[in-house]
Amino acid sequence: MTLPSADALRSRLLHWVPILTAYAARHWKWLTFLLWIIIAVVMVATRWPAIHWLVLSDTDDNIRYVQVKDWLAGQGWYDLRQYRLDPPGGANIHWSRIVDIPIAGLILFFRAFVDQGLADRLACGIAPILPLLLLMISLGFIGRRLAGPNGWFLAVLAPLATQMGLGMYVPMRIDHHGWQLALAVTMLAGVIDGNRLRGGVMAGVSSALSIAIGMEMIVYLAAGGALIALRWVFRPGAERRMMPYGISLAGATSLFYLLFASYANREMVCDALSPIWVAVFGAAGAGMVLLSLLPLRGWIARLAAGAVVGGAVGLFFYLNWPQCLTAYQISPELQRLWLANIREAKPITAQAQTLVVPLMAVPVAGLIGLVWALWDARRDTERLWAWATVGLMMLFSTALLFWQLRAGPAAQLLAIPPAAWAAHRLISAILTGTRRVRIAAGAGVALLAAIACAYPLYPQAVKLYQDATGTKPRPWRPSAIARTESIKKANGRCRTLPALEVLDQLPPATIFTMVDLGPRLIATTHHSALAGPYHRNGATILDIHHAFDSPADGFRAIAAKHHATYLLVCPWFPEGTIYQSRSPGGFYAGLMRGTIPDWLIPVPLKTGMTLPYQLYRIDYSAPGRKKVAKQR
Repeated sequence: MTLPSADALRSRLLHWVPILTAYAARHWKWLTFLLWIIIAVVMVATRWPAIHWLVLSDTDDNIRYVQVKDWLAGQGWYDLRQYRLDPPGGANIHWSRIVDIPIAGLILFFRAFVDQGLADRLACGIAPILPLLLLMISLGFIGRRLAGPNGWFLAVLAPLATQMGLGMYVPMRIDHHGWQLALAVTMLAGVIDGNRLRGGVMAGVSSALSIAIGMEMIVYLAAGGALIALRWVFRPGAERRMMPYGISLAGATSLFYLLFASYANREMVCDALSPIWVAVFGAAGAGMVLLSLLPLRGWIARLAAGAVVGGAVGLFFYLNWPQCLTAYQISPELQRLWLANIREAKPITAQAQTLVVPLMAVPVAGLIGLVWALWDARRDTERLWAWATVGLMMLFSTALLFWQLRAGPAAQLLAIPPAAWAAHRLISAILTGTRRVRIAAGAGVALLAAIACAYPLYPQAVKLYQDATGTKPRPWRPSAIARTESIKKANGRCRTLPALEVLDQLPPATIFTMVDLGPRLIATTHHSALAGPYHRNGATILDIHHAFDSPADGFRAIAAKHHATYLLVCPWFPEGTIYQSRSPGGFYAGLMRGTIPDWLIPVPLKTGMTLPYQLYRIDYSAPGRKKVAKQR
């Protein structure tokens, strides 16, 4: 049997390609939905052990889970205080109920078929995947706008190559960041939409909804609004986008405030949708509507009018709420003791190379694709404006990495449109170009594939380089290796469900533990803790730091102030190493050396496993003598 030649196979492929692409172009939304279903099934299957053991690895995920359970148990819609943190007053949580709704809906749905525990796990496993569909649809929309009817396919699959971005959508990542990132991409889709009315409404509503969920993406949303205004300055007819944007932004922000703002967020606070932001976005929206109605001719007149209106809104904001110009509104002491030690709050320049290189792979690919796309669209003014908009958003999000690492997911996801466009063009060249073009395009596709696999490939590439050049990584001291392994083990084991649920053998009580362990403790047991890493509760966070840094008597006084019955410490827990390093003569460091006061009574628990933590009952009536136990 004679095999067909390569040219014959290529000819047959070229015959079917137009038919398949035409079908895909007509039904791209349904095909995206099908791809999402496949991705969701694979995610749930591969992450099933995490779902089974309720592995909520982030503190925000744990608090979100407790918040939803409390709401279903009868806590008020507008009451978002977490009463099991620092009881009886509770902790002030600055979120809204928006993201609670799909989680609660899934829990109630699954409770009709399975027991409550499994229903909770299934809901936490599936809920984070829901905003992934919105992200994929928005990226597909942008891809079609910039690369043509078939530009959607690679764009909707590209999030799979962004490990940090995709990490916001994996099962059990139930916090609000996935929704906010998806809405930011939806906003960008509205900014470049060819249908100006629809695009303005899409950008305004998605921005308002993201703000109602949380303020983390406000700088990206403000940048999108600024690009809409800039387009109005230089492009006649752009008022047909800016007017609906201004109306929908102001209107939706006011509506979402009425529907979702908690009792605490009805005060003049800066870190959530409050009367401050309703006023600011209302003024900004009204200003945009006014500018859209003015019969201004020429870009100079429009620029001057825009500067006057924008300056007036900015002055109104600054004169009334200057405190909102800072990110967290926390004390210098809290900044020094707590926030400065959070890895995500540090810039990319302070991170390890093994994290930086894979993280920057997609933004670098996006930058290369952006330069190519701008050159390709140089004679098409409308496409050039669209690419400039996408490029500025991508560059802005990447630049924010030099402020804080937590900008990483946005930097990766906003780099997808130009990177996917470049891949689309290269694949088209392979199918339709000459032999030389096909070879060059194949090399480009191979490079993009390597970038897409940067996270697993980079460590292997480093090892191959070291083997080829005969270089070896700088050896670590045995003590440093042991310390790193101990920290990793403690960070994992002390948070596990089997280790913590045995605490329910004790009657409900307030347990004094570390800030980063508090949310996990209240999510997995019936006990209360003092605090989680939430800046509105800075006084309690400082009390925990002071207690562990101070002498033993200082700890007991602070524990009594917060009515703590027990003390739970996890040796080598990351947060604990900060106390040891900062205050070697403090209470926590003494505990780790085995110096235990008489008023700490070890509490035995019935379990067949070796518990990774130490649990003590605090005896406030005992004298303040110390005893030295065997070092652990």
